[in-house]
Amino acid sequence: MIVLITGASSGFGNLTARALVHSGHVVYAGMRAATGRNAQAAAAFEHPVDLDVQDQASVDAAVAQIMREQGRIDVVVHNAGHMVLGPAEAFTPEQIAELYDVNVVSTQRVNRAVLPILRAQGSGHLVWVGSSSTRGGHPPFLAPYFAAKAGMDALAESYAAELVRFGIGTTIVVPGAYPSGTNHFAHAGTPADTARAAEYDPRYGEIRAAMAPALAAIFPAGRTADEVAEAIVRVVNLPAGERPFRVHIDPSEDGSEVVSVVYDRIRAEFYHRIGISELI
Repeated sequence: MIVLITGASSGFGNLTARALVHSGHVVYAGMRAATGRNAQAAAAFEHPVDLDVQDQASVDAAVAQIMREQGRIDVVVHNAGHMVLGPAEAFTPEQIAELYDVNVVSTQRVNRAVLPILRAQGSGHLVWVGSSSTRGGHPPFLAPYFAAKAGMDALAESYAAELVRFGIGTTIVVPGAYPSGTNHFAHAGTPADTARAAEYDPRYGEIRAAMAPALAAIFPAGRTADEVAEAIVRVVNLPAGERPFRVHIDPSEDGSEVVSVVYDRIRAEFYHRIGISELI
């Protein structure tokens, strides 16, 4: 299949792109500055594509390139995202807006470019890389990121119902917190209002500093971020119509899968009550 994945320069995106190639798919590994600072990452792929998810013209150009070269797109993996760490109050409104742009609005840019193609084909599949924080137990000081991932999850659910009659499927992949194998913590953004952030240090500094080690302490040995990529490959390799709506990969078992089972059942029951159960 022809697969477009965003944010493929590192982390889950890079691992997934490599795994999909290994599985035999034609993968367009989307990343910013594919001929610049990410040139080394791009060189690992036969089909790297310069794609800045925060720039509609860049997204449109990447999709147009795929169509010129392949004539179709079968799977889109919404993976691009960014994490921040710090007291919620210390992030400026502009920082919050920027984080939503990267994690939520970016998927809308990609969808606006690819969905006319998928709808015309009458086939396709969207894979959204979410976060167990949306419904599982999660720590403080990651509020802007968690809020954005929850927003993306809600958008994915609505899109699923609105696209199923076009023959387009949806899977939300829900990874837990992986303390290694990604650059989430290493590259996490910090509050712009450093003075406001410092006011939290006397009461919360120790807790915040212990966040990453605490998450690592409950993470079981022998588990790696590669299993997220492997889960996405399994989803993509399934026949259309048999791909699951939600897949959890959460070694630390923060409870997201338990809550999601109930949540998705309630949503299905509500669809039934208002006469649209066919959209499940």
